[in-house]
Amino acid sequence: MMLNRSSSRLAAGILLASLALSACGPQTAEPRAVPSAAPLSSAVPSPATPVPAPSPSPDPVSVSGLTGLPVTEVPLPRPFAVMINNAPAARPQSGLTKADLLYEVLAEGGITRLIAIYQSQPGIPKIGPVRSIRPYLIDIGESYGGVTVHAGGSPAAYAILQRQHKEDMDEIGRAGAYFWRDKSRKAPHNLYTSEDKLRAGAEKLGYGGAADVQGYSFTNPDDVPVGGEPASEFNVRFLLQSYTVDYKYDSASRTYTRWVNGKQHLDKDSGAPVEAANVIVMGADHKVLDEVGRLSVNLELGGEAMLFQRGEVIRGRWVRKAGDVIRFVRDGKEAVLYPGVTHFLIVPNSPSFASHVTVTP
Repeated sequence: MMLNRSSSRLAAGILLASLALSACGPQTAEPRAVPSAAPLSSAVPSPATPVPAPSPSPDPVSVSGLTGLPVTEVPLPRPFAVMINNAPAARPQSGLTKADLLYEVLAEGGITRLIAIYQSQPGIPKIGPVRSIRPYLIDIGESYGGVTVHAGGSPAAYAILQRQHKEDMDEIGRAGAYFWRDKSRKAPHNLYTSEDKLRAGAEKLGYGGAADVQGYSFTNPDDVPVGGEPASEFNVRFLLQSYTVDYKYDSASRTYTRWVNGKQHLDKDSGAPVEAANVIVMGADHKVLDEVGRLSVNLELGGEAMLFQRGEVIRGRWVRKAGDVIRFVRDGKEAVLYPGVTHFLIVPNSPSFASHVTVTP
């Protein structure tokens, strides 16, 4: 049966009195009457124990879904997918070291084109040289929700841009005000833009704001790769014997530095090395479309791939679901990336994927 508070106080008083009497030994006198408990209104409250105020929890660190690195702006703005010229006369380029992701894929004549995805690093002063667009290059940029940035394009690419009302910034179209020519270089290898100009142009054209960007899963920077093979260096040949790309692992920075035709690939303005925490080399079906040598590259089928990170290589496959980005999987499970920049190198499946990559343990 539940006792009210007065009854509880009375019982407590009887118990205390009994303990006091027993402490004095046997008693001969009649026990004293126990006073009734004081009413609640006259009870003296015990001093309250101060409770320390909870310390504020630190704000969670926001990270980029493309790099896994901390960012200062939330939400991040919409990405730009910039077509970067990679002809010999266009190297070295500007702004490649500030890209979150960098793709390299063949264009005509065995020359590759670079697609730099910019989102998390603001205030990049110079990006380029900017070059033309192809249908499969549109696809790469749009998979990240990016605004396509280019100067001209193939007839097939223009047909897609116009028919599907794509959100792009074309230097020879209505976005010309957001580019400039560098007189120290010869056209067409001298067209540049900047992050500030691109943001201003995107706002003017109605392409600004945030975007739903598909990101990647990242591991702790100190985690050790699982199931890899030693790969201190590797060489990639796209098509021409006269053009090769090397990546060499730097244990101090824990990145792969990029080399082109035996020379380290550096930023033209800052002199910083072009490097990546993760490099994915992937094979795709290539098809020549016309006498000019324009290509069709299948970026949906999936295929063999190699993931280089932390001085090791993991062999697996690349996959691409509808509405998603290209991902590297092993045994059907997506591999985690290390925080930092990721490079994707897309080579032909012919004569074989393995023939395009040479690994040095």
